[in-house]
Amino acid sequence: MMIPSVLSIDPATRRVSLEANDPAFYGNPNAVYAALHAHCPTFYWEQQKQWYFTGYDHVNGLLRDRRFGRQILHIATREELGMEAPLPHLKNFDLAERHSLLEIEPPEHTRLRTLVNRAFVTRHVEKMKPEIAELANQLIDRFEHKGEVELLSAFADVIPVTMIARMIGIPEEMGPQLLKWSHAYVRMYMFGRTRDDEYGADQAAKEFADYVKSVIAERRANPRDDLLTHMITTEHKGQYLTDEELVSTTIVLLNAGHEATVHQIGNSVRVILGSGHAPQDIFKDDAATERTVEEALRICAPVHVFQRWALEPAEIDGVSFQRGDKVAMILAAANLDPTKFSDPLHFKPDRQEASNLSFGAGIHFCIGAPLARLELNIALPILFKRLPGLRLSKAPDVKDVYQFHGLDKLELAW
Repeated sequence: MMIPSVLSIDPATRRVSLEANDPAFYGNPNAVYAALHAHCPTFYWEQQKQWYFTGYDHVNGLLRDRRFGRQILHIATREELGMEAPLPHLKNFDLAERHSLLEIEPPEHTRLRTLVNRAFVTRHVEKMKPEIAELANQLIDRFEHKGEVELLSAFADVIPVTMIARMIGIPEEMGPQLLKWSHAYVRMYMFGRTRDDEYGADQAAKEFADYVKSVIAERRANPRDDLLTHMITTEHKGQYLTDEELVSTTIVLLNAGHEATVHQIGNSVRVILGSGHAPQDIFKDDAATERTVEEALRICAPVHVFQRWALEPAEIDGVSFQRGDKVAMILAAANLDPTKFSDPLHFKPDRQEASNLSFGAGIHFCIGAPLARLELNIALPILFKRLPGLRLSKAPDVKDVYQFHGLDKLELAW
C-alpha cells in the first residue's frame, strides 16, 4: 500500500505526522485512511497530540465503551485535569453547548434523549415520506429547465433544514437564517479554525439562542402539535426541561438534523456520478435504493471524527489511557477497514457486509439517523430520475475534514 506524500508513519512507535488542513488529505481522505489501515490503524497523531483509532472493531467498541464519555467535567474539575479556563469570547457558544445531547452523559443524557427520542423513531418519521418527496420535486421544478444547478444551495441544503424545522416547529421560512447560524456554529469543529471562526460561532450561538427563546415563549403561550411543544410540556420522572436545556436541545437538533445530511446528499451524488453505475439500476426498487444509500454512507461519510474522554483507566489495543485523556475515533476510516469490507475503496451498491458506522453507535448513536436515511432514500432517486444524464460540470470544491466532511459546491449539468 503506497503511503500518500502528506502522511508520515513510524510503525514502531505508532506515531503519525499528517497536516489535516492539507488539500492532499481532505481532498482524498480515503487514500490516507487506507494507508493507515495497512501500516498503523491505531496511532498517535503528532499534530493533534492524541491517540486515534481507525479499526472497525476498535471504533465500534469505543463508541459503546462506558469507560469513555463525551463529557468529563461531571466527574472531575478543570484544575484536576489541568484544563484551561473557558475562553471568554466563547461564552455564548459554551452556554449553548452546555446541555447538548452530543456533549453530555447519563443521567442528564438519558433524560433529554428520552424526551425527544419518540419523534425520531422510524415509524414516526416514515409519515414524512410524502412531504419529503413533494419538497424534492418542488425544488427540482425550479431548476430543471435550466440544464444546470449548484446542487447544495438549490437542493441539498433545503430538504434537511426544512424537514427538521417542520418537525421541531420552527417556521420553514427561517431556513436560510438557520443555515447561516449552523454553518458559523460548526466551524468550531473544523481543523484549523481561526479566532474569527470562534467569534463567528459565538455570535451565531447568541443569535440562535435568542431566537429559540422567543419561539419557546410563543409556544408556551400557544402550544402546537410539534416537537418543541412536546419538549416543553412533557415531564420525565417529575422533571421538565429548563429553558437552558430547551435551547441547547433545539439548537443541536436543528444543527445535527440537517448539517450531516446536506453533506451526505452532495457526497452521495458525487460518488454515484463517479462510480459508473447506472442510476436506473442502483435505484430500481426500494431494496436497491437502500443498499445504494448505505454504501454511499460507508464510502463517503459526512462525519469523520468523534472524540471521547477516558473516565477511568483503560487499555485499548495496547495503549493505556488515564482518566482525563482524550481519544478519537475516525468513523469514516472504520468504514474502510479491509477486515470488514472487501475492496473497501470501491463503491459497490450491492455490498452486503458489516453495517457502516457513519451514524455512530452506543448511547450517542445519531438520534436523527432514521430521518436522514429517509431523506436520502427519497431525495436521491427522485433527483436521478428527474434529471437523466446528470453529470459534474465542474470539479467539486471539497471542505476540510474533521467533524464534517463534504463539499462547498457541487455544480451539475444534464
